[in-house]
Parts: sequence; C-alpha cells; structure tokens
Amino acid sequence: MTITVAVDGPYIVRGAVPLYRGEIVVNEAGEAIGWREVERVPVAETYALCRCGKSGNKPLCDGSHFAEGFDGTEVAEREPYTERAACTTGPGLKLLDARKLCAEARFCDRAGGLWNLIHECDDPEKLDLVEEEAALCPSGRYVTCDAETMEPHEPELEPSIWLVEDPQLGVSGGLWVRGGIQIISADGTPYEIRNRVTLCRCGESKNKPLCDGSHIASEFKDF
Repeated sequence: MTITVAVDGPYIVRGAVPLYRGEIVVNEAGEAIGWREVERVPVAETYALCRCGKSGNKPLCDGSHFAEGFDGTEVAEREPYTERAACTTGPGLKLLDARKLCAEARFCDRAGGLWNLIHECDDPEKLDLVEEEAALCPSGRYVTCDAETMEPHEPELEPSIWLVEDPQLGVSGGLWVRGGIQIISADGTPYEIRNRVTLCRCGESKNKPLCDGSHIASEFKDF
C-alpha cells in the first residue's frame, strides 16, 4: 500500500487501500471525544484522491487541478518525528508534541487540555484521558511514551484512509492516513512511515502535503 503525491496533482493510492468517511464526535460541551465511521467508499486497486479541493467528483480527482493551476509544492519538514517533537514529562509518562503537524481536530482540548493533563498522570483517570486524547489525534501530533523506555503508545489502526468530516464546524477535514501506509513525495522521496498522518485535501494548507487545519477557514466541504 502506497500513497504518491503527484506534481501539482492528486494523491495516487495503490494497493487497494480501504477508503472510509468518518466524523468527529463531540459531547454536550462541544468537546471532540471520538470518531464515527459513516461509510465505506468503494474504490479500485489504484485510485486518485483530489488534493486541490476543486474536483467535481470528490473525493476522487477529476483533473480540476489543471484548470485551477494548482500549486501543490511540498513544504512539510522531512525530519523524523522524534527530532521535531517537544517532550513533556509527567508522572510515569512522556508526551511528545510536534505542533506543526496539528490538523485542528481538537481532541486535545478536553478536560482542560492535554498539555495540562500530562502533569496529573498520577491520577489513574487523568492518565487514561491523556492516553485517549493523544491516540485520537489523527495527525499524530501527539504521542505518549513510557517515561523510562520511551516506548511509544500507539493505537492499533487498520491500514486505511479516512475522509475526515467535522459536523460541529460544518466543514470537511483532511485525509486521515492510518496504520503505517508509505507516503511518497512527488520527487520520489519517501516520508517517514507513521501510524497516523493527515494529508491536505482542501488545497489551502501552508504545510503541504500535510493538513494544517486550513479547511476550517476556507470552509471546505466534500459534498
């Protein structure tokens, strides 16, 4: 399974990668608390996902990037995650945070914020919440690790792509690439394989090919 970024064009997905549509679920307080699978989208062995945000056949590419003169230049950093992430140590747990990967899914905001909860991990309930919030982050911005061994605590995810929908904000989000699928840049260079990555599909990210939350300001909708 691979995802190749085409020059100023779509994502070419190979290997019959399953494609789902999923929603961010919020509680009564408006806090993001989970994911809901909405549908499985039928796809072929190889398919092209729109990256410019202008396709009339979303989520698939219809060639609109040509007419739009889409500039898909990749500017995301290539350094390994651990070299980019800041580390905060709490009781028995470390929290790695690579801020530039944020896709604005907001799972880290619950109960006072993940950055505060990490300091309260001597409370079993707070510890569970820290692990849960970090694991729900689709971009992998946050990763929790054992305080001594630095062994990362990653959720088990089926290799797949989720089309993120954000009903609370009324927008469609990025492409949540799950389960360690190889992403290859337009110049042929492979990105670091990670369990959780979010790719831009609105065409507006300033951190292409990664999602930076620009779909919110641009009010991007995949419907």
